[in-house]
Amino acid sequence: MTDWGYKQFCPGAMASEVLGTRWTILVIRKLLCGSHRFNDLRRGLPHISPALLSKRLRELEALGVVSRQHDPASGNPLYQLTEAGEELRPVIMAMGCWGQRWLETQLSMKNLDPSLLMWDMRRNLNPEPLPARRITIQILYHDVTPRRAKWWLIIDKSSADGVVDLCKKDPGHDVDLYVVSDLRTMTAIWMGLMSVVEAQDSGKLQLTGERQLQADMHRWLGLSVFAGESKRVGP
Repeated sequence: MTDWGYKQFCPGAMASEVLGTRWTILVIRKLLCGSHRFNDLRRGLPHISPALLSKRLRELEALGVVSRQHDPASGNPLYQLTEAGEELRPVIMAMGCWGQRWLETQLSMKNLDPSLLMWDMRRNLNPEPLPARRITIQILYHDVTPRRAKWWLIIDKSSADGVVDLCKKDPGHDVDLYVVSDLRTMTAIWMGLMSVVEAQDSGKLQLTGERQLQADMHRWLGLSVFAGESKRVGP
């Protein structure tokens, strides 16, 4: 998989050769999170080139970590983790938990990306507390460029196309809840570094619309899977 390698027979060294190449762990993480189509992987990894993503998927397939099938409806490839790939779940989760606990918060908060944040929120959103009808939530980031500022989350439990959708263009529906924030604040909420109530009390988050949707935001908003990990102070 690599041209250099550690040239050691140690299983740890061999595993490092596979997992240590750039983007490989993040590709596996997205597959573990439920992204199986190439475009979905690209949305979750906006800074990887399509050519490099294709290369990493081919490499993982050759190693038996990923299997490629085809969607019967569209014929497009679907990427699934094999048994070997699924066994990496606790490894990837442990790395994320360690990063959440021990790495400096300011380092991660420098790498803000509204697209990545919104696709992660869409994937983790919990529709359970929401009414059994179509709900449209507009999120506005007032501190980014206009092209990246407005997003719409559409949740419809009765939809045959899936419960949660994300739009960058106005879908034309009546909006049930308006969410206005700066990108840093919403990222901090998603990472579990700030609560919805704390953001509202500080004036960094404004909610307008149905009161029940406002009150339940901490329940339906999809947080990072590592949000429950508490920060620890190093020596």
